[in-house]
Amino acid sequence: MRSIAVITFALLAALAPAHAQLSDQQIAEAIVKQSREAYYATGHPCACPEDRARNGSRCGGRSAYSRPGGAMPKCYVSDVTKAEIDAFRKRR
Repeated sequence: MRSIAVITFALLAALAPAHAQLSDQQIAEAIVKQSREAYYATGHPCACPEDRARNGSRCGGRSAYSRPGGAMPKCYVSDVTKAEIDAFRKRR
């Protein structure tokens, strides 16, 4: 089953038009999404100030983003540097 998914992905990638390159904005959004998902995968709900804690309250200053030291998730497109965007492009 996994080989079918790999073949399907490879086929879709081969059929994608060359001009379908992602913009810097789209890449930055993808990096933020990946960063947040990686944080949530640790089992903690408060990566960013706008997130909701388990009790439903807004995380705000309790978020990892707002606290010094430890995890530093990217919460906003403005957190993503040009170097990170370039590195993302090289990986693709």
